[in-house]
Amino acid sequence: MRKENNHHSTHRRFARAFKRQWPLHLMLLPGVIILLMFSYFPMAGIIVAFQDFNPRLGIWGSPIIGLRHFEFMFKMPDTTRAIYNTVFISFMKIVGGLVVPIFFALMLDLVRRNNYKRTIQTIIYFPYFLSWVILGGILIDILSPSTGVIGLMFQAVGLDPIYFLGEPKIFPYVLVVTDVWKNFGYGTIVYLAAISSIDTEQYEASYMDGANRFQQTIHITLPGMVPIIILMATLSLGNVLNAGFDQVLNLYNDIVRETGDIIDTLVYRIGLINNRYEIATAVGLFKSVVSLIFISLGYWLAKKFANYTVF
Repeated sequence: MRKENNHHSTHRRFARAFKRQWPLHLMLLPGVIILLMFSYFPMAGIIVAFQDFNPRLGIWGSPIIGLRHFEFMFKMPDTTRAIYNTVFISFMKIVGGLVVPIFFALMLDLVRRNNYKRTIQTIIYFPYFLSWVILGGILIDILSPSTGVIGLMFQAVGLDPIYFLGEPKIFPYVLVVTDVWKNFGYGTIVYLAAISSIDTEQYEASYMDGANRFQQTIHITLPGMVPIIILMATLSLGNVLNAGFDQVLNLYNDIVRETGDIIDTLVYRIGLINNRYEIATAVGLFKSVVSLIFISLGYWLAKKFANYTVF
C-alpha cells in the first residue's frame, strides 16, 4: 500500500513539474529533432564499413564482408600519414589553446581600466565568430608571397618572401598559430571568469603582507585557476583526432598534403571525391572509436582531478 502511495505521489510530482516546465520542453524539441536527424539516425550507415557496398543495392542489400576494409585502411600509406599529422597538429593546438588564453587572462586581470579591458576583450574575441571560409580567404590573401602584406614586408627589408601555405614544413605551424589566434579569445573569457571567482580577501591579506601584483599572480591567481585549467586540459583530450577539418580544407593544397593531410580530409577525399564510401566509413569509424576512448578518459580525469561531472 505504501509503495502504491509513493508511486502515485511521484507521478503527481512529475505531472506538476511537466505542467510547469512544458514550454521549456517545447523549446528543446526542435534541437532534439535536429540532433536525432543528423547525429543518431545516420549512424545506421556505419554498417557500410563492413560491406561490399553497392549504391544500387543500398545499405540493406549490400553483402557483408567483415573487417576487410579496415585491413585495407591500415595498409594505405595515406592513413598512417594522416593519423600522424592529425595527432601532431591537434596536440599543438591543444597546448597553444591552453597556454595563450591563460597568459592573456593573467595580463588582462592586471589591467585596471575597465573600458580598456572591455575593448581588448572585444577585439580578441571577434575572430571566434568568423567562419574558416571567411578567415581562409583573408589568410590566403595576407600570406601570399607576391601580393600579401607579409610578403611585401619581407621584400621591403630585402628578404625573400616565404610561401607559408606552400611550404610543407611550415604549414602545420601556420594551422596551429591561426587556430589559436581565432579561438584564444573564448578561452580568455573562461579563465577571466575563473579569476573573478577567487576570494578577494586573499589579495587583501597578501597586500597587507607586502606582496606585489606579480607575487599575487604567482601565489594566488594561478593556484586559484588550477581547477579550471585541469578541467579544460582533460576535456580537450577528446579533440586529439580533431585537427580542424574546415580550417585545413580551406587552407591546404596538394603541395602541403604530406604534412597537412588529416583524417577528416582523408575521409573527404576518399569518400566524396573518389566515391569509396565503404573505405571512408571505415576510416571515420576508426576515428570515432578512438575519439570516444579519449573523451571517456578526459571525463574520468576531469572527475578525478577537477571533481567535474556531466550529471
